[in-house]
Amino acid sequence: MTHAATHATGQPAAHAAVPATEAAVPASPPVAARGAARPAPLTVLARGLRRHVPARLLPALAVLALLAYPASPGAEGATPADAASAVLVLTVVLRLLREGRDSGGRGESGAGGERGGSAGETGGSRETGGGRGATRFRAALTPRAALVLGAPVLALALAALGAADAATGIAGLGRYLQIFVLVPAALLLSLRDARDVRVLAWGLVALALAEGGVGVVQYLTGSGASYMGEDVRAVGTFGPGDVMGMATVVAYGLVAASGLALARTGEAPRLQRPLAALCAAALLVPLALSFSRGAWIATAAVLGLQLLAAGPRRALAVLAAASAAAVVLVGGLGIGSAMLQERLSSITKVTDAPDQSVTDRYTLWAAAADMWREHPVTGVGLKNFPAHRDSHASLALSAGSDTAGAGQDFRVQPLLSPHNMYLLVLGEQGLIGLTALAGSWAALLVLGVRRLAGTHRRRAPRRRPLDCGLVACGLLVWQLVDFTYADIGGPATVMTALALGLAAWWGLGARYGEERPGAEGAGSYGAEGDGSYGSGGSAAYEAPGRPVPYATPCSAPHRQPASQPSERRTP
Repeated sequence: MTHAATHATGQPAAHAAVPATEAAVPASPPVAARGAARPAPLTVLARGLRRHVPARLLPALAVLALLAYPASPGAEGATPADAASAVLVLTVVLRLLREGRDSGGRGESGAGGERGGSAGETGGSRETGGGRGATRFRAALTPRAALVLGAPVLALALAALGAADAATGIAGLGRYLQIFVLVPAALLLSLRDARDVRVLAWGLVALALAEGGVGVVQYLTGSGASYMGEDVRAVGTFGPGDVMGMATVVAYGLVAASGLALARTGEAPRLQRPLAALCAAALLVPLALSFSRGAWIATAAVLGLQLLAAGPRRALAVLAAASAAAVVLVGGLGIGSAMLQERLSSITKVTDAPDQSVTDRYTLWAAAADMWREHPVTGVGLKNFPAHRDSHASLALSAGSDTAGAGQDFRVQPLLSPHNMYLLVLGEQGLIGLTALAGSWAALLVLGVRRLAGTHRRRAPRRRPLDCGLVACGLLVWQLVDFTYADIGGPATVMTALALGLAAWWGLGARYGEERPGAEGAGSYGAEGDGSYGSGGSAAYEAPGRPVPYATPCSAPHRQPASQPSERRTP
């Protein structure tokens, strides 16, 4: 008996034989102390974002956030969103260089290579560290993906040689490479699984709700862009100089919300479908108030295709609910202004009694086609359409488009493009440019639709999430349809690059069960890119201590995370 276990009277303590395990249990802190230690709400929000939003997606989300930055009247050149897209590309390039250097260092030293291989076997899905993680990131840009996304590069370089001067050619080449090559490839390398796609899709929905809310307020308060003599056109923060900006953003958000709402049961979070359905219904209002006929047509076509792709039963149910809501809102409550009815009816009168905007568009289309007939192979050169417009357009073309309202003075905006992407490429780049660009888009569409159809043929867990395919293919189809009424230009153009990047992830990702190049054995990241893993992989670990939600791992032997030793040692 020790002296410490004896009272001052010399008698042994009654509790001296308490086991060490009980003595080591700390006393619970007071209620006040527990309340004082509770983190602040902002801290909780930051932790939640850090847990559910991967750091690799922050540049892409920054692009969406900076799109809401108010546009300056008459401003030209790069926008904050363009700068954020450059950061996205630079981040991916630096990561590729770093991983290439790390893999080279492991190959030079035997011990380092052995450790890297061990980490790859145990943690093939890790973002950094280990041979397998680096291989997965670099291998995402497969030869087929490089061919599809890089096909327009040579055609664009050839068209840049025909520009009016070197500065114009370089500027045009950089813009086309940004939208159709660099940013889509960077987004393809940044996206990993269905969770990443859903995070980006919800970012589109959030931006659409913000811009749409501003547009609704503009319509209700008469502070929007000028339309038919009244300042009621919803343009959001883009201003009257870019009336298609808010319409594009809202349409993107509506397509994304519709795709998320059509997810299969068990493939997505429980609250995703009702929340996405509410967001889609809310975005219909600002889309209508944008008075953009091209956005209406493209959105209606995509929503119909999404319903058909989701299944005939679901399509009939949604159409029945939408019809009932339309009857109640329009017939019963009388919602729907005369402006909306007139704008909607004008879609069927574009040939019989076209207004001045339609006449200008037809005239610009004819001018672009005439340019192509004079230069059928290479076109007139990048950004040379304004210089050749007057010599090919008829006298029906007006001097410009009148813009006013939304806090800006009246100004005449010149018509510098044919408002048709296909004719713009054909007139400036000829058959070579149109074949390269349109061929790349067609390849993405065919591959995406084929994989979307495969989601109905395969059974879980060997199928991709349906909602991700509906979002990716829906945005691509919307953009291709809208290209018949619009072209690249304005701050919202960078959203085209994001749509192409999502379509590339869906259509050009690795097949299910295929292992990444250089990854022997196991550890290949999800064959279909849906958060599941190929042979030998485990969806339980996307990063140390962070499980991948809603993943469907294949039946394969369990492998330990990279933070644990590859072999169990006996003490």
